Amino acid sequence: MPIRVAVDAMGGDDAPSVVLEGSLRAAKHAADRVELLLFGPEATLRAGLAEHDADGLPIQIVDAPEVIGMGESPVAAVKTKQQSSIHLGLGAHKQGHADAFVSAGNTGAVMAAALFILGRLPGVARPTLMGYFPTTQGMCYVVDVGSNVDCKPEQLVQFAQMGSIYAQCVMNVERPVVGLLNIGEEPGKGNEQVKETFDLLQQVDGLHFRGNIEGRDVLHHAADVVVCDGFVGNVLLKFGESVTSAFTQMIRDEMQAQQLGLEQQRTVGRVLGGVRERFNPDGYGGAPLLGTNGNVRIGHGSATPRAIEQMILAAATSVEQELKRHLAEAFAA
Repeated sequence: MPIRVAVDAMGGDDAPSVVLEGSLRAAKHAADRVELLLFGPEATLRAGLAEHDADGLPIQIVDAPEVIGMGESPVAAVKTKQQSSIHLGLGAHKQGHADAFVSAGNTGAVMAAALFILGRLPGVARPTLMGYFPTTQGMCYVVDVGSNVDCKPEQLVQFAQMGSIYAQCVMNVERPVVGLLNIGEEPGKGNEQVKETFDLLQQVDGLHFRGNIEGRDVLHHAADVVVCDGFVGNVLLKFGESVTSAFTQMIRDEMQAQQLGLEQQRTVGRVLGGVRERFNPDGYGGAPLLGTNGNVRIGHGSATPRAIEQMILAAATSVEQELKRHLAEAFAA
């Protein structure tokens, strides 16, 4: 039976056109795997689909007349716009009409609505937003990347547990290594929050905790799962997003300074392009919101059609691998 994915068709800087195109790509490439429910103003979405060849594709439009803008107050929008694509899409997931929900819309509104509508899994203090980082040895996963800027040590421990479960059951990492992001590797380093978290992580049964890691170690794959609060994680995420654009400009300037020939510049450009692709978030399927009583993925507002397609397919994978069940069983225990 196909996985039913509710899609916020009005979420993103260039919605609904980009979201529709990405949804069509997912439906065409995985027609036997997914069924899409597109939430947004019905007339707008039908007009948008009419510009494409959508006949026979597993796509259904669900009218959601209100739209939560990217710059709106998340809490106010969730309270006042209960007919929005975010609200109704998550409601369909809650009611079992959809197996997952994806959005590239207002991140704060999606998180607030997910908590309000889906609630937390029993035992989870706070859900966490997980980010992907390319490394010299594959991928690592950072929790949290912005959903919780002020955290207690007990919450960071739960982030570590949820990140480890995700890496194991969705990304097929056999025994995920967990590292605590800190200003030094030695025990006793860091502020009170991090020092207490270190002590607690050492006591968690079944968690492969290797200790503290430093910022310089992240891209060298010091751990499969990197734990930090959302303030630090979001700074790390935004810095990572700047790496490829800054390096590209630096390398171009250096090639000109060294007066490289055109063919040499093309060779360097091909190498650089391969590295840049590793940092391209479009291929990673957005950020999973771990710990809610559902399967929710959130994308960047500037998401491309490819990013939307990968978000939908990644959401389907989380459902197929029964991520919510694994998390629920772990915290029930």
